[in-house]
Amino acid sequence: MAKKDKHKLKIISLGGVEGIGKNITVFEYEDDIIIVDCGLAFPDEEMFGVDLVLPDMTYLFDNSDRIKGLVVTHGHEDHIGAIPYLLKRISVPVYSTRLTLGILEGKLEEHGILKQSKLIETKPGQTIKLGVFTIEFIPVTHSIPDSVALNIETPVGRIIYTGDFKIDHTPVHGETIDLQRLAILGSKGVRLLMCDSTNAERPGYTPTEIRLYTSFERYFAIKDRRILVATFSSNIHRVQQIINTSAKYGRKVVLTGRSMVNIVNAAIRLGYMDIPQGILVDISETKRLSPGQITLITTGSQGEPMSALYRMAFGEHNQISVGKNDTVILSSSPIPGNERMITTIINELLKKGVEVVNDAAAEVHVSGHACAEELKLIHALTRPECFIPLHGEYRHLKRHAELAKEMGLKASNIIIPETGKVIELTRHSFTVNGEVPAGQVLVDGYGIGDVGSTVLRDRKRLAEDGVLIVYATVDFSANTVITGPDINSKGFVYVKESEELLEELRRLSRKSLERCLSRNIRDFEAIKLRLREDLASAIAQKTKRKPVIMPVIIEASI
Repeated sequence: MAKKDKHKLKIISLGGVEGIGKNITVFEYEDDIIIVDCGLAFPDEEMFGVDLVLPDMTYLFDNSDRIKGLVVTHGHEDHIGAIPYLLKRISVPVYSTRLTLGILEGKLEEHGILKQSKLIETKPGQTIKLGVFTIEFIPVTHSIPDSVALNIETPVGRIIYTGDFKIDHTPVHGETIDLQRLAILGSKGVRLLMCDSTNAERPGYTPTEIRLYTSFERYFAIKDRRILVATFSSNIHRVQQIINTSAKYGRKVVLTGRSMVNIVNAAIRLGYMDIPQGILVDISETKRLSPGQITLITTGSQGEPMSALYRMAFGEHNQISVGKNDTVILSSSPIPGNERMITTIINELLKKGVEVVNDAAAEVHVSGHACAEELKLIHALTRPECFIPLHGEYRHLKRHAELAKEMGLKASNIIIPETGKVIELTRHSFTVNGEVPAGQVLVDGYGIGDVGSTVLRDRKRLAEDGVLIVYATVDFSANTVITGPDINSKGFVYVKESEELLEELRRLSRKSLERCLSRNIRDFEAIKLRLREDLASAIAQKTKRKPVIMPVIIEASI
């Protein structure tokens, strides 16, 4: 037994287990590594100026010579969005289904690395060999076609990795989840189940996607209203429903938002969408159509700043103005953390007289993730010896762990993963042992990883309390302040209404400088530090604010 147990499989979550997004899992056995998914997350409202959030992939960069391949379960951003940033640094073959690779191709082309990337198409039911790992692709139902679960055969036993899924027996397009195959694998023995936990807190079953037709028809049948539907660009099933319902009621369809156009074009090109002839029109053609003849499908369902819906709501879209003849349908559920941004957009739309419909008011969205009873069914079919909940915030993972215990698993055979922690699996043991570099990397424009906690803290302070810039010229030879100090305020106080406060801060700045000069302090950084401390103390006492204070000290030249 001891001899067998020295052969250990390491399982490392570099993301996707302490929040929504950045899904990426590493499997390592001796000299072989495979990666499953490589996604990103979007910044929260505290990440001022940040565009994207990536998982820290330092461990993969440091061990690139051992990586046999990257396997992708489906084409959502939180599972494929970080792949370009991985492939820019290391060369790894990517294996996935046709639509997933089609969407990924567009991303790699935007990053200028498509030609150098190795993308290998797989089909549901197919098996591939990567080092010691044998991986079978099992079809599942999700909110995007070509989604798969994985049967990963390893030297320490079989692992079922579900990816994102739900059990929908009447999907809009594509195959249903292959429960029979999961049951067969379960009967043969499953050492470990790794399962989607997004909806673990929700009782019952996730409704079928096809139920939305009835809800959509209720609004699309109204002849004198233009319909705008905001949904995830990758939710191709939903977009297909919207197009079908529009065709039924004689509406033309306009796609807005770059990601929406790109993904739908990829789906059409690869045969995953059936678009009636002539129904898609350019946005410029809407001027000749009445409101009842138009449906716009747009991005921005999560309130993202600068999305198409955001620009419409704030009157910044150069082609679409919204008003009292419009109905906006938010066909999505809020990602945790986005609630405030969504509420902001809803308020702006309502101010313009727009009718806003969301899932709280009508059934215009169903989730792509399994609820509690579906998760129990997967546990019952696979009958795993051990379990790791994936994909969600800690509360989701915790609830899924409780469900596993309800299904008969011992607490000692359940591990709630943490980012960077190494879980070791053998044929006879299941433990946490060690950790690797992990966390998040922020993308700001062309900068990757150059924005850290210090920069974010400064940006937060600038946003909340503004900045004070203090200018002064000093003569070290005479120990005197020649000009200034002058103070420029941005985002702190309005100058004309706060002249008395600013004048007092000028006097305080001069005293602080003169005190440094009288003590023969010549180091610029020491002078600036003293000036910042003196001003910060006075400002906090008088205003209870903490602006960023930037001294600019110039030495007079003789």
